[in-house]
Amino acid sequence: MKKLSIQIVSDVMCPWCIIGYNNLKAAIDELAESTTTPLEVEISWLPFELNPNMPLAGQDLEQHLMEKYGLTPEQGAANRDRIEQMGLQSGFKFNLSGKRIMVNTFDCHRLLSWAKQFGKQTELKLALFKAHFQDGLYLNQTETLLDITQNVGLNRQDAQKILESDQFSDRVKQEQNQLKQMGISSVPTFIINQKYAISGGQPKQSFVQSLMQIATE
Repeated sequence: MKKLSIQIVSDVMCPWCIIGYNNLKAAIDELAESTTTPLEVEISWLPFELNPNMPLAGQDLEQHLMEKYGLTPEQGAANRDRIEQMGLQSGFKFNLSGKRIMVNTFDCHRLLSWAKQFGKQTELKLALFKAHFQDGLYLNQTETLLDITQNVGLNRQDAQKILESDQFSDRVKQEQNQLKQMGISSVPTFIINQKYAISGGQPKQSFVQSLMQIATE
């Protein structure tokens, strides 16, 4: 049994991060059943802020995409269609209708850092993806974040204490600085055994091939 450690650098505002994770998970599941390259994988998450200077109130998504990437409404619609199609192929159904906002996710990363010690990091990360991309919830609202953490089995009062303080801020900033020093500037990035990196929301078969190659080395 080959053991791999996979650290996923991501932001919950990034649709390609959940697409990439789902395709990675499908590849891991396929290889776990392989008689030639059985894998045992440990997954953890590292923080990346797409918009570290975003104010707490957030920004209308259409306006944000226009300002940051220069996308016209037509280009934005085409981009959404592509994301929805790729999401379905990965097993994730996006709901991108209604008023969407882009928010600062530093508090999300602090909660994810805290959740790691309880073995709940991936569960919380997936719940945040679902809340943002499927349920249309605003992740800059404290009660929303507390509901999500409680729903995955984490202590609501402890989560509230974290959000009302600067707990885990230094850890998140330290991890972000380390990633910058490593030259990681886009998400998702999958760091394997702290040695190899795979960038982007790759299709399942690309992950299968990469993981098999790394495992055999």
